[in-house]
Amino acid sequence: MPYQTVTFQEALEVVESLSEYQQENLLDIIRHRLIDHKRQLLVESIKKAKQEYARGEVRKGRVADLMKEVSK
Repeated sequence: MPYQTVTFQEALEVVESLSEYQQENLLDIIRHRLIDHKRQLLVESIKKAKQEYARGEVRKGRVADLMKEVSK
């Protein structure tokens, strides 16, 4: 099923046409989806970091040492 493109203003108008109860439910759903999305991004980032560590691509050291190396 193809998605229809909707402008931000049109989306707001649709949301405003909903009852207060429906608007609150929509906010809860969106908030939970955003939290889940951020959680998934974190999981992927951790997985990538673990893989890099396992391949020996991670450097260890103090922040001051890293800053010296970056500023070269």
